[in-house]
Amino acid sequence: MNIEKFKVVLVDDHLLFVEGMKSVLNSIEEAETVSVAYNARELFPLLFKMHPDLLLLDLNLVDENGLELIAKVKKEFPPIKIMVLTSYDDPKYVKKAFRNGVDGYMLKSAPKEDLMDGIKRVLGGEIFFGKGVKLPNTSSMNGLGQKSTFETDDRFVQKNNLTKREVEILGLIGEALSNKEIAEQLFISDQTVSVHKKNLMRKLGVNSTASLVKIAFQSRLVR
Repeated sequence: MNIEKFKVVLVDDHLLFVEGMKSVLNSIEEAETVSVAYNARELFPLLFKMHPDLLLLDLNLVDENGLELIAKVKKEFPPIKIMVLTSYDDPKYVKKAFRNGVDGYMLKSAPKEDLMDGIKRVLGGEIFFGKGVKLPNTSSMNGLGQKSTFETDDRFVQKNNLTKREVEILGLIGEALSNKEIAEQLFISDQTVSVHKKNLMRKLGVNSTASLVKIAFQSRLVR
């Protein structure tokens, strides 16, 4: 996947890690500028000055909850892509991060190749889950049927005129399952899944699977 030149801001208060990350980022040919904020207080002036394309964010900051910071940045700078770069692998952090608008989530223990892949995918408009990231499990077996059931806000379902099957499929999309995996779990064909996805995109006013993943988190289909 080819990407254009991009500007990136790294937010982390661990000096040795920052120096290592700067070296890695500067080695990426497409990285036009690499800037660093060591805390949330330094971040917003830097964002107003740099208008970066990508924000790499640690969740454990000395002066701000990183999860809440995601929501603040997305509200003030909607075009900026945000990827969490953290040591926290608990699914509840992943869930909260995506509900707040993050575009990617990866662990600091991941290899350099994972970082490169994540940056390209996020800048390309995709959702990225790094190696080792534990996804929240939306599925609950109901015994004999072995099918997934999902709960969500009735207002969301009614507003968008979603069917029960569409809600099921949107929840499984939120788990980052492929069409084939969704088809196998719901005992339907890949083609039927594809039709439902197209209908979901039309009803929800989006044009990518990545956008459906975000909506699945934000509508609380991913628990």
